[in-house]
Amino acid sequence: MDTVTLAVPILFAVGVGAGIVATLVMDLVMARLPEGTTPMYIAAGVLTDRPPGEAPGRLAAVVHYVAGLLTGPLFVWLLLASDGLLGRSVVSTLAATGVLLVLMIGFFAIIVLPRSRVDDRRLGAIRRDWSLSAAAYLVVLVPLVAVAFRLV
Repeated sequence: MDTVTLAVPILFAVGVGAGIVATLVMDLVMARLPEGTTPMYIAAGVLTDRPPGEAPGRLAAVVHYVAGLLTGPLFVWLLLASDGLLGRSVVSTLAATGVLLVLMIGFFAIIVLPRSRVDDRRLGAIRRDWSLSAAAYLVVLVPLVAVAFRLV
């Protein structure tokens, strides 16, 4: 097999690795925000029908890391699609990044957060801190994957 045939599988593997690295950096950002780690517990609470404060910590961590790991390959797919539509360029990378940011924030804010048992007065702060955490994730993920795209 030549490297052209392996390019896409290699890129998806890079997406997994970059997703792990980006999630670890996201953890550092989340630790500094007032509601930073709350989204992890909200997700676990929604899955178990419990308030975030009663959600299992291990489940919160598993959901967080699995989502972070799988978002890397999702970005690879978005970048492949945007490159196909717009040509391989900075514009296609920015388009894929914008779409992923909207998906990350939108999924949490529109689907997960409304199903949680969180005090309404905290919702704005939780959305803000999640948005900052998602942006930090992408600040790490996008360059790692974009460089791989140029090398493969």
